[in-house]
Amino acid sequence: MSMLRKLSALFRGSAHDAAQGVVDANALKILDQEIRDADNAQGKARDDLAGLVARRRMAENELASFRDQIAKYESSARTALGQGKTDLAREVAGRIAELEVEITSRGPLIEDMKTAETRLRTAIASTDQKIETLRREIDIVKVNDSVQKAQTSVALNSAGAQSRIGSAADSLQRIKQRQAIQEEKLNASQALEDRRTGADLDAKLREAGILPGHSSADDVLARLSQPEVTVVTPRIGQSTPDKDPA
Repeated sequence: MSMLRKLSALFRGSAHDAAQGVVDANALKILDQEIRDADNAQGKARDDLAGLVARRRMAENELASFRDQIAKYESSARTALGQGKTDLAREVAGRIAELEVEITSRGPLIEDMKTAETRLRTAIASTDQKIETLRREIDIVKVNDSVQKAQTSVALNSAGAQSRIGSAADSLQRIKQRQAIQEEKLNASQALEDRRTGADLDAKLREAGILPGHSSADDVLARLSQPEVTVVTPRIGQSTPDKDPA
């Protein structure tokens, strides 16, 4: 029996945890429905209050009618007494007494209805305030929930983006390494070709100023510093002066 009780407790605990998980996962939906239920209850309370106010006003109108009847019957009773119609005056007085009993019995009921109205109005106003406060808090919770979901999504996407960026950086580094290796291969191939054709040696000779065609800034300045030589070209038909005979 002890083992059965433990298994029963385990099953009940698992069921409770599962149910609690469902409730937590749908907490905002449950809150929204509870707010709608509260609004519906408030609507019924307002309807009940409106009905109570209507009945109280009808009762007050009846009392006002009773008082008007009493005033009318009192005047009629006085007239009957003045005319010596005592029996008629007594009958009218009996009706006045019935109306006064109605007023006396219905007066406290009307006061009770007024008290109930005040209590209902206070309860409805207080509940409206609580519902509105709860609704604002739910709105804040919804916003926080949306923000947290967005932050979680951004964090996950950021982690994925960081991974992709790292992968791209590795790929870029490998491309740079391949390009550097290719550049070295091209340089080595060109060096071998220059050695085979002697181009590397010719380049060294030109830099040393040994091969023709090499001109440096010093060479240009040296040439410009030499005096210019004027060459006279004889005109056609013009004889040159005879030399003296030896």
